[in-house]
Amino acid sequence: MSVIVLHQVGSVHAVPYDRWLADHEDDVLLLACPDNLARVGEEIPESGSGYAYTEAVAGYDASGALEERVVDLARERGVTHVLASHERDLERAAALREFLGLPGQQPDSVLPFRDKAVMKELAAAAGVRVAAHRQIETATDILSFAAEYGYPVVLKPRDSAGSVGLRILETPDELDAYLADDFDLYGAGQPNLIAEQYVPGALCHVDGLVRGGRTAMAWPSQYQYPLATFATDTGPRIDLTLDPEDPLTHRLLAFAERLLEVMPGPENFAFHAEVFHTPDDELVLCEIACRTGGAAIRDVVGLLFGADPTESWLRAELGLPVPVAEAQQDRLPEPRMMTGQLVLMKRPGRVVAVPEAAPDLPWIERFRVFVTPGQTMAAARTSSDFLCTVLVSGRSRSEVEQRLRQVEQWFLGGLVLETR
Repeated sequence: MSVIVLHQVGSVHAVPYDRWLADHEDDVLLLACPDNLARVGEEIPESGSGYAYTEAVAGYDASGALEERVVDLARERGVTHVLASHERDLERAAALREFLGLPGQQPDSVLPFRDKAVMKELAAAAGVRVAAHRQIETATDILSFAAEYGYPVVLKPRDSAGSVGLRILETPDELDAYLADDFDLYGAGQPNLIAEQYVPGALCHVDGLVRGGRTAMAWPSQYQYPLATFATDTGPRIDLTLDPEDPLTHRLLAFAERLLEVMPGPENFAFHAEVFHTPDDELVLCEIACRTGGAAIRDVVGLLFGADPTESWLRAELGLPVPVAEAQQDRLPEPRMMTGQLVLMKRPGRVVAVPEAAPDLPWIERFRVFVTPGQTMAAARTSSDFLCTVLVSGRSRSEVEQRLRQVEQWFLGGLVLETR
């Protein structure tokens, strides 16, 4: 019998499914997207290198090609589980489980996490505060929404991830230009859009793991930058965990717990909830996903609690032991340290020189560079088009921030770009 792992987005070597699941009795089969492998400059691992079978499925992104291969492999080898940890694979994996009669998250459970309109309706009905929003079917829907709630107007695909497709329209002129150039009512079906009232304030996030239907670990962080600016922002994108004594920490944990009670999640899953903290000290839901957060959030959670959230989630789905302490009397485990991440986005230019190794400092926990000398970069197209990522630890939020800014200055001092 076999376990099939789907992998559509990101580095396949950064998520060693074969090692994570090595103690499972079934073979591990890996199906990956060849276009993604080309984008990240990787080859699919060879069959027999820890995986019983691997395949870069031609047409992975197209409807039907991946599903056909999974069904064929189920007939040939027998399949007990279909696993997926990336946002764009969640619905397809759920549909395959339903079709094949396999355990795990089903379509009715994944939909509220993927469809932002359904998500916000569920949350609002349970008393969780959400921004005013409206599903968009026609251009007049956007115009009437702007007339009622004013500017800025936030537009996003109902099922997007990684800030892809997010637009913030600041003025009536920007809305007019959007409707003239980018809003195509008569394209491929009705627009897959939701409009939201702009919520001022800092964007926080709570990341953790649900195991056996209960929250096993969770901790909040706060972005120090606007997520939607990834294509134009070449400055430091810093994200910091909140100190245990910060009153906002416990309010965010309670907010996330209430939200998890509302959402029809499966027994085991990682989660990433984004929450606005407004200038008038209110918490407002942005959205929640039933997967690990992006950038270096997986590493952040791993440092906080000594357990990789994606590995723990997938192992829990298979009934394997998970290195996460059980919550004691409804008290979640405390983090072992404070930490934070720095992301620098790709920007146009030819790389002449770039630091390839981190300084020998004990508090630098992770350092990764995504370009090499001679490579020509374009502006970031998605929020995961990284130039480098850095993760550091410290005793407090302020110490972590100071260390991240120190590393940023060192890295930029060694980066040489040729631009025209």
